[in-house]
Amino acid sequence: MNLRKPLLAIGLLLSPALAFAHPGHDHAGVLSGFAHPIFGLDHLLAMLAVGLWAAQQQGTARWALPLTFVVTMLFGGLAGFAGFEMPLMETGIAGSVLALGLLVALAVRPPLAIAAALTVLFAASHGVAHGLELPVLSSPWGYAVGFVAATAVLHAAGYALARFLPQAAAPLVRIAGAASAFTGAWLLTG
Repeated sequence: MNLRKPLLAIGLLLSPALAFAHPGHDHAGVLSGFAHPIFGLDHLLAMLAVGLWAAQQQGTARWALPLTFVVTMLFGGLAGFAGFEMPLMETGIAGSVLALGLLVALAVRPPLAIAAALTVLFAASHGVAHGLELPVLSSPWGYAVGFVAATAVLHAAGYALARFLPQAAAPLVRIAGAASAFTGAWLLTG
């Protein structure tokens, strides 16, 4: 029996729900924090793109960009948990998916100070969103550990994908960036 069509249909039915990263969470603590970046399409794409972009860099930027993202996102999460709200936060998150996708697609290598500043800007939006959407029953520290761990895993996955692909498959990283940018543009319109 060919399972391709039923699996495609199920995927299409579930995909609109994946585009909304911020519904209520049914569990608390570390699992809730870990699930948030993985099951939200906007967060997932941005986190993977940071890893892909870091892999395209040279020297210090390879580890500085993901580390900067994680640390800034953690502080943003704490600010969000304390009630701080960013204007146009959701637009900033969708915009980060678009911008990071373009940076990967074009293999942009700006000076480290500019790359780090962009990373801080993108991470702050994601962090505040994580903090604001902390489930009512959740431990803020467990939740923070979960979303930091998931973010680091996604950064590492993007980095490993870009660094360990055979040279012949290297254009796939740029294609992934373009797909992320397209998705970011779609999120901004919706």
